[in-house]
Amino acid sequence: MTSAGHPYRGRKNVTLASLLLLVLAVALGPTPSSAAGDDWWNPTARPAPDSQVNVTGEPFAGTDAKGEVRGFVDAHDHIFSNEAFGGRLICGKPFSEQGVADALKDCPEHYPDGSLAVFDFITKGGDGKHDPVGWPTFKDWPAHDSLTHQQNYYAWVERAWRGGQRVLVNDLVTNGVICSVYFFKDRGCDEMTSIRLQAKLTYDMQSFVDKMYGGPGRGWFRIVTDSAQAREVIEQGKLAVVLGVETSEPFGCKQVLDIAQCSKADIDKGLDELYALGVRSMFLCHKFDNALCGVRFDSGTLGTAINVGQFLSTGTFWRTEKCTGPQHDNPIGDASAPEAEKRLPAGQEVPSYSAGAQCNVRGLTELGEYAVRGMMQRGMMLEIDHMSVKATGRVLDIFEAESYPGVLSSHSWMDMDWTERVYGLGGFIAQYMHGSEGFVSEAKRTESLRDKYGVGYGYGTDMNGVGGWPAPRGADAPDKVTYPFRSVDGGSVIDRQTTGERTWDLNTDGAAHYGLVPDWIEDIRRVGGQDVVDDLFRGAESYLDTWGAAEHHEAPGNLANGSTASASSSEWSLFTSYEPRRAVDGDGGTRWASDWSDDQWYRLDLGSTQLVERVTLDWERAYAKSYRIELSTDGVNWRTASSTMAGDGGLDTARFAGTPARYVRIQGLERGTDWGYSLREVGVYSG
Repeated sequence: MTSAGHPYRGRKNVTLASLLLLVLAVALGPTPSSAAGDDWWNPTARPAPDSQVNVTGEPFAGTDAKGEVRGFVDAHDHIFSNEAFGGRLICGKPFSEQGVADALKDCPEHYPDGSLAVFDFITKGGDGKHDPVGWPTFKDWPAHDSLTHQQNYYAWVERAWRGGQRVLVNDLVTNGVICSVYFFKDRGCDEMTSIRLQAKLTYDMQSFVDKMYGGPGRGWFRIVTDSAQAREVIEQGKLAVVLGVETSEPFGCKQVLDIAQCSKADIDKGLDELYALGVRSMFLCHKFDNALCGVRFDSGTLGTAINVGQFLSTGTFWRTEKCTGPQHDNPIGDASAPEAEKRLPAGQEVPSYSAGAQCNVRGLTELGEYAVRGMMQRGMMLEIDHMSVKATGRVLDIFEAESYPGVLSSHSWMDMDWTERVYGLGGFIAQYMHGSEGFVSEAKRTESLRDKYGVGYGYGTDMNGVGGWPAPRGADAPDKVTYPFRSVDGGSVIDRQTTGERTWDLNTDGAAHYGLVPDWIEDIRRVGGQDVVDDLFRGAESYLDTWGAAEHHEAPGNLANGSTASASSSEWSLFTSYEPRRAVDGDGGTRWASDWSDDQWYRLDLGSTQLVERVTLDWERAYAKSYRIELSTDGVNWRTASSTMAGDGGLDTARFAGTPARYVRIQGLERGTDWGYSLREVGVYSG
């Protein structure tokens, strides 16, 4: 779920209640057998009446000549967000046992003319009025700029699969604060209750599709819980569906006045439950700072309004500081949002922010780091979109120190300067479903990095995520989509999509619903050329590479654990020990600290000669700006393995050619602060 403010859409001033809602809104193993007959891709008993798919030809199956799966990956979708936010924010359902007329109908309060479609008014502008009738006329919805109506009807997802998509990440999404303030709802606002329901309904949708094909395991919609299972599904030509989670307060980890409202036990319990539900990727924070991490800001008037929401939710406004690297969070700006600001307590004002201080002071908290390591232990993939750059930097440091590849950016909400670090880890990146021109431009900007690391590309549709989707380029646009067209693999013919009495054309309707994903990909091909689409067609393989590597990751053995440590000095304290052994005791809460001068050293005796290839240094606030890592077999003759004159603290990982060594020495040359040098933990690894 992302911001509803992409460049191709405008906004208008709204009332107090509407603006507040707008603030909160953006906070936001199968073994199938074939169906009867040779055309296994066609159901034996589709509901009647129902939507058309308008694709002919057999879906491609198997692998390519290299043994790799083929196909597109949507790394960020919200099939069941109609069940989120109290159940009446997104109108219509992805499927219904009572049929299409029951599934694709508007919310009750939208009848007869949309006068009470409050959220539609907020997100689309105008007066919110629209024809509420869905099936069979669909006069006003779904549409590329109608953010409150179902876009993920199962037959539309089916069309995307038939058009070449082979992985779909269904992010279970909700926001308790939005639910609490929205006027219409038919259930409680507990986030975990909604997540459980959406997970259940995803499995129900699988069963719904299976029944059309003759029974369990026969349908094309296959929920998968490991990468090997996903490969089997894709090799059979079907759609692998992965469950993810995107909420603002996972595990109840809200923070109020900077005090966490959850514990490590809550995190363990929450991760265990999500894993049991089949969830394999998730976000740790989204829009509002929580007890796990700080967020990447929103800008302008919208950012000010969200900042008000941050205060109302947490008791604190965003706080900024000067960025320490090229990465930065979005500028908050100083645009006013008077209607939202009226909700603040008397005498309370939104702070002003320096243009030179664009980074969130809040990074990854101790609880957040515990959650990250808990996800690593379970082989889960972490979404870094929406994290502050300070939090993201720490996450990437942790992953690099452990050589953990399970990192995702699924819908264009991270600083793009992180791109190579993500690829270097073995992570996966998908771009938000922008219009074809913008999508192609960004894809070409990062093409050389994909070539360097030999990876494919993905898209994140964020359908039903209150984000806005590509507008029509026009019937007279150059290189427009010409119907019918062939799928990327060449084996299927795709015509305009028809549901009921309505037929959609990407050129004149834009990306109105999920069934138009193949049309949008064809638009990308015509605008940007085959190379961009080829990268997208390799997306499924690259996504599964990242997932599989995360699943099979084994924590490396730390040669420093239990080794003999010594140092040039140790800071004295009456109450706390800062002895050298404190940096190799496996406890990140203890540390070694030196005297307050530049020329200091810290040395480890590993007990015997080992092949050393990597050293990690987890600095406390007192860090080294300049230092060397030196190796020796005898403790007398030293060889410099790595050095830097631009240390910035945090968690450093030094990699170098494997070198036999019994002794490891960190030679401090220049302090980064007025204090000495202080290390929480030192790691030494053979691989």
